[in-house]
Amino acid sequence: MTQPLESYIRNIPDFPIPGIQFKDITTLLRDGAALHRAIDVFVERYKDQKIEAIVAIESRGFIFGAPLAYALGIGLVPVRKAGKLPADTHRLEYALEYGTATLEIHKDAFPTGARVIVIDDLLATGGTIAAACQLVAQAGGQVVEAAFLIELAGLAGRERLGNHPIYAQITY
Repeated sequence: MTQPLESYIRNIPDFPIPGIQFKDITTLLRDGAALHRAIDVFVERYKDQKIEAIVAIESRGFIFGAPLAYALGIGLVPVRKAGKLPADTHRLEYALEYGTATLEIHKDAFPTGARVIVIDDLLATGGTIAAACQLVAQAGGQVVEAAFLIELAGLAGRERLGNHPIYAQITY
């Protein structure tokens, strides 16, 4: 019998600070069959939705976004930290729990109106994904869904995304 994907996630107490229960996905990533299944679940979900690009958030979103884009035969658009993209970008500064961060997307990332999936490894408080969805809109794209391997439901990230549909393979 095949193990559920959540059985591959390692819990690390008090990392990176006391009180945090870190969900370590490296234990899933190192298992080829488990990683393959996780990607296949995304592919099955999006294969018939006429998605035009996968928007992946630096850095762990790249892990899931690249093989998903490849399997769907569409492009991958990176959302990166400030100063990492070489051409003209849309830039958005957003609040973190302690401070701020800035994300960027290329202005010519996709055609106006493109249907995209925004993907990352984990949904926690929702700040990063909300910023990425705003950048997609600035670049002219339409977020069909925000996709994650894991959602930490108790941190209310879903509420921060407003009307954007959300899909997570594993919910804690």
